[in-house]
Amino acid sequence: MPRILIIDDEVSFRSMLRVALEQMGHVVSEAADGGAGVQAYITEPADVVVTDLIMPGKEGIETIMDLRRHDPQVKIIAMSGGGRMTTIDYLQIAKRVGAKKILPKPFGYEEIRVAITEILAPDATNPPAS
Repeated sequence: MPRILIIDDEVSFRSMLRVALEQMGHVVSEAADGGAGVQAYITEPADVVVTDLIMPGKEGIETIMDLRRHDPQVKIIAMSGGGRMTTIDYLQIAKRVGAKKILPKPFGYEEIRVAITEILAPDATNPPAS
């Protein structure tokens, strides 16, 4: 079963997302901020990291950059409800620094399911060796 790491400072959102992902059959771990999320990934790498961008302490862009330095192949979905900049600005920056997928908050069950399915799919241009 794919393992998913959720990094988000909002406890209620993180819990709701965890339940949804577990119902999809994923094994889910959580971290309350970017620093804890990077450490959790280093300790036990996940198949996909789903991270918020606006968090106290280590925010999402820095978190994505740290994760990519540790593991250039890490599969990251960035999500954001906005902040001082528009949500789209943050999400586009996240994509430039290494997020494979981006989701504006709020998003639905189907959107996260599709994003995870796509990010876990083998790359058609570089199929795995037989």
